[in-house]
Amino acid sequence: MPDAPVPSPAKTDATASGPGKTAPRDSGDVKTDAPVPTPAKSSPLTIGLGALSGILFIIVVVSWIKMGAQKTTITEDQNQIDQYGTATTAMQAQVEGAKAESAKFKTQVDDAQASAEQLSTQVDKLKAGAAELQILLDKARAISNGFQSKMEDANVASIRHQGEVEFANARATVMQTQLKEAQTDTARLQAQLDESRSSFAALQVQLRKAEQEIAVLKKGQP
Repeated sequence: MPDAPVPSPAKTDATASGPGKTAPRDSGDVKTDAPVPTPAKSSPLTIGLGALSGILFIIVVVSWIKMGAQKTTITEDQNQIDQYGTATTAMQAQVEGAKAESAKFKTQVDDAQASAEQLSTQVDKLKAGAAELQILLDKARAISNGFQSKMEDANVASIRHQGEVEFANARATVMQTQLKEAQTDTARLQAQLDESRSSFAALQVQLRKAEQEIAVLKKGQP
């Protein structure tokens, strides 16, 4: 800081001694021609400069204090910025990791959606196949019910035919007996026919002999 202005020194006698020496003070009998020095008066400019110097000194001190506070604040801010930078780097790494995980999950979701669509297609095919099978099953049930009705009708007819068969069997037994009797009668008649044929052949032989005798007798008449 600049020093305060110093008032101008009083004028001295041209005969003043140099530095380090003191002029011998004369006794009261010695007279000098130089006037007695008077104290210099302070000018307004000197006072203004002194006041300005004081103000500048105060401003410098205040500025220095503010600068120190700003340096402290800047240091603290720099530390916070470094901390924020470290935290930002960590958060950036976490964000990158989250992005990677998100991409991985996105891939898994896409795969799951593709699998779901494939399964949905298979389910639709199975539903269509089930519908066709249901139609075939209904037809098979209708055919089975028709066969069931026919089987019941057949059972009724079989029962009815069973009675007819039993009746036919009874009649067959009777007819079998009658056939046996007829066969017996036929055999007896065949025997009688054979006897009749034998008798007829014998009678024919006798008839021929008789005719021959008659012819011989006719020839022997006069």
